[in-house]
Amino acid sequence: MKWGTVIGLIDYGSSNLRSVRRALETCGAVVDLVDQPVAFDSSRWSALVVPGVGSFGRCVQSLHEKKLWFPILRWIEGERPYLGICLGYHLLFESSEESPEIKGFGFLAGQVISLPKQKVKVPHIGWNELTVRQPALFDGVMLPINVYFVHSYYPVPKDSKVISSECEYGVRFAASVTKGQVVATQFHPEKSQSAGLRFITNFLHSLQPVSLPSYATSPSN
Repeated sequence: MKWGTVIGLIDYGSSNLRSVRRALETCGAVVDLVDQPVAFDSSRWSALVVPGVGSFGRCVQSLHEKKLWFPILRWIEGERPYLGICLGYHLLFESSEESPEIKGFGFLAGQVISLPKQKVKVPHIGWNELTVRQPALFDGVMLPINVYFVHSYYPVPKDSKVISSECEYGVRFAASVTKGQVVATQFHPEKSQSAGLRFITNFLHSLQPVSLPSYATSPSN
């Protein structure tokens, strides 16, 4: 990562925004908080980060209310660098059992489903070990890799090739995915101490200088 890498951090009211910002800055990034669609028109960001704590439906509603949904969707569809955390991960899929009538971005085929309540305590809160499938963003993380989770739902990608790590909690699930420059995690790197900070640092190091086109909002939004 070059010094001064600027990250656009979406602010739609997520309660973990401050901790995500602090983690990004600790890893050397300059953070722009983004709560208006006009920010996309003159963005200087090397990547977009979408955090999330709460319900799928409320998150989608908030993004629509702030007119951020379509600019984020265009960013993703343009294969620009993106890091989604928890709900920012779930949004990449087509739908969620939590709010079945509400559509996600649909960038990745698949659905978000509930953890098996009959097998384990839900929500899943605490530290769990990862099995890494794609090592690039976990380079330099001390083994075994333990990270912090807070969730009741998890995505099931139709294409298993996008899964970069897995975790076991009542069921084996995709703890993170990577497709091109789009990265997302079910675990919270901002709460995962040295392992999480290393993951974020690796993500920042992966960013390449890109031309920054305008992402105007949709006339229909």
